[in-house]
Amino acid sequence: MASSLDKSNQKGFGTAPVFFTSISTILGAILFLRFGYAVSNLGLLSAFSMVLVGHLVTIPTAMAISEIATNQKVQGGGVYYIISRSFGITIGGSIGISLYLSQAISTAFYIIAFAEAFRPLFPLLEPYGLQDINLRFITIPCTVGLIALVIYKGADLGIRTLYIVVGILFLSLISFFIGTTEFSQNLDKINWSGHIEGGDNFFKVLAICFPAFTGIAAGVGLSGDLKSPERSIPIGTMLAGIFGMVVYMLVAYKLSISASLEDLAGDPLIMTDISIWGPMIPIGLGAAALSSAIGSILVAPRTLQAIAEDEVLPNSSLNQWLGFVKKDSGEPLHASLLTSVVTIIFVLIGDIDIVAQIITMFFMVTYGAICLISFLEHFASDPAYRPVFKSKPIISLVGALMCLYLMFKISVVYTFIALVFMALLYQMVRHFTPNKEGLKAIFQGVIFQLSRQFQIFLQKTEKDDVEDHWRPAVVCVSRNTFKRFSAFNLVKWIAHKYGFATYIHLIDGYLSKETNKNAQKDLERLIKISEASDSKVYLDTMISPSMTSVIAQVIQLPSVAGKENNMLMFEFSKNNPDDGLKQLIDNFKLMSVTGNDICVLGSDERNFGYKTEIHIWLTPKDLENANLMILLAFIIIGHPEWNKAKITLLACFPDAELESRREQILNLIKTGRLPISKNNVRLISRADNVDMKTVINSTSQDADLTIIGLRLEAAKKINEQVFYGYDDIGDVLFIHTAKRKDIS
Repeated sequence: MASSLDKSNQKGFGTAPVFFTSISTILGAILFLRFGYAVSNLGLLSAFSMVLVGHLVTIPTAMAISEIATNQKVQGGGVYYIISRSFGITIGGSIGISLYLSQAISTAFYIIAFAEAFRPLFPLLEPYGLQDINLRFITIPCTVGLIALVIYKGADLGIRTLYIVVGILFLSLISFFIGTTEFSQNLDKINWSGHIEGGDNFFKVLAICFPAFTGIAAGVGLSGDLKSPERSIPIGTMLAGIFGMVVYMLVAYKLSISASLEDLAGDPLIMTDISIWGPMIPIGLGAAALSSAIGSILVAPRTLQAIAEDEVLPNSSLNQWLGFVKKDSGEPLHASLLTSVVTIIFVLIGDIDIVAQIITMFFMVTYGAICLISFLEHFASDPAYRPVFKSKPIISLVGALMCLYLMFKISVVYTFIALVFMALLYQMVRHFTPNKEGLKAIFQGVIFQLSRQFQIFLQKTEKDDVEDHWRPAVVCVSRNTFKRFSAFNLVKWIAHKYGFATYIHLIDGYLSKETNKNAQKDLERLIKISEASDSKVYLDTMISPSMTSVIAQVIQLPSVAGKENNMLMFEFSKNNPDDGLKQLIDNFKLMSVTGNDICVLGSDERNFGYKTEIHIWLTPKDLENANLMILLAFIIIGHPEWNKAKITLLACFPDAELESRREQILNLIKTGRLPISKNNVRLISRADNVDMKTVINSTSQDADLTIIGLRLEAAKKINEQVFYGYDDIGDVLFIHTAKRKDIS
């Protein structure tokens, strides 16, 4: 495929074409044809406000464009190139298509405005029987002629005529500013707020006039033809934006002191009556409109050609056809032909106000996206984002928010149509475009910054655990990750809604180049498992020669919650006495140093069964653990996999204590607002000579998870026998709480 980006095809233009292309578009049709209408409908002060509001969109956009342009090599495609290379082809392609349409429609807009410049000549034709002349008799031949010239001459035509047009434009403005009227000579005081009765509201006037301000991006479309776009774009666009805003303010003031509100509203070419030489205004209008039309019909095909070159469109043959450029001149021939068809369609509409409002919506979407890119780039703080020209993130954010706000204020219906249209474009581009990267990188940076700020905030504010607001921040260590997933599943359930979890896959051995490489491979496997299970667990690997060193490191790890971890979890197989359980018991004293709660999962082949019932066992010797056991059960059933589960409390006490314990437990459930039915509270009488394990084995054999209290003193005394002997039940979770939890 031929490329328009080849150095051999670049024109090597400097900064002046960027400024002149932009300013000739800014000071164009709207200035000459609709600004008297704006002043008469709004009043002078509100007209000033409209100019300022419009530039609250365009100036931040110009700064964002300049910033992004100085951070990367800008090539053909102008604004589209900037968006697509910052936001990715998927987002950039959908916005680029809407941008292209707005540029192509703008060509029709300027041709219609050019035809308006001939209205003063219409009275001269009335003696010849030509009355009520339809502007299409002018616009259609002009369109055909302009298309022929552009296809034949290309960008050289636009640049050569540009300087002549800008000269005529400035002469017409000088003629207007030095002109005087009888109204201005008799004016006693300026009417700052007066406007005609029943006029159009602020936002309708803004919708009609806003295309004038969008000319700020016209020069950017020449990016592929610039010698140094990273320098020319910032200087040219910013100068054009500020200069244009000042001129519009001065024109509004001049109009308000030179003609009555009625004359401003009734005569689109009222500037002709104010100018020192009237014909200079239609000449200036014609020159500016023609220049803008040339600029748009040059820029739009280049945008379309860049889109096709990125293979954004759904058909490869169409992409290849539209991406074609002439080898001798670098002109996008086929894209120019399609742009000509779009232009002719909107020229046939003929109503300048309708076309203006359509253009406004497309440009608002585009400019809002550019400002959003700049804001997100600032917020993400990517070290690779080092623009020479620097805007402020708040300025870009204001520009993005203003675009969205103004779209809804101008027309809710048009806004929804534009957004739906953009959504459909996005889905189309996403489906057909092979390159879907770009958006991911910038949002990774944003999420990183948000996470960093949240963690710092939590660390500063959560200095101590507040018992009534306790939530688990668990770190789980297992060397058996790829043998059984029970430990991973348990922390996944805990982290789903209420807690935070870090899962560490332990690799036995010493740190070396080889073991580190294996650890990276294991982490990749873990991430794939996590993605498949839709978990919210932070994953990592750790290489260590002993359990003692592992625990010493783990208890000092910071939590992903932004504060310290408060729970340690380990796992062993109930069917394998040599599964490292003794190493855990030997390190219980070390685990308790930092005041963490301790959980030990005895994994069973049932793998939590059908996940329909959790049994919690309460006994006189481990009531300190009761609240944590109940809280964890409540947290676990918050996961969708346990959505049909019920919690059963089994309290085993001597006969004399049963009734008082029952009232105590029911009150705890009520005050703690726990999802445990009274029917699911079972009190079991226990004689002194009955083994507790025997009672649990016979009662909880159908439970999917059994939670039992753990006293470290007993574990030290009886060793691993504390954890064995539960052969008739499924998975068992032993819990030791370092500090009593309040669940009231």
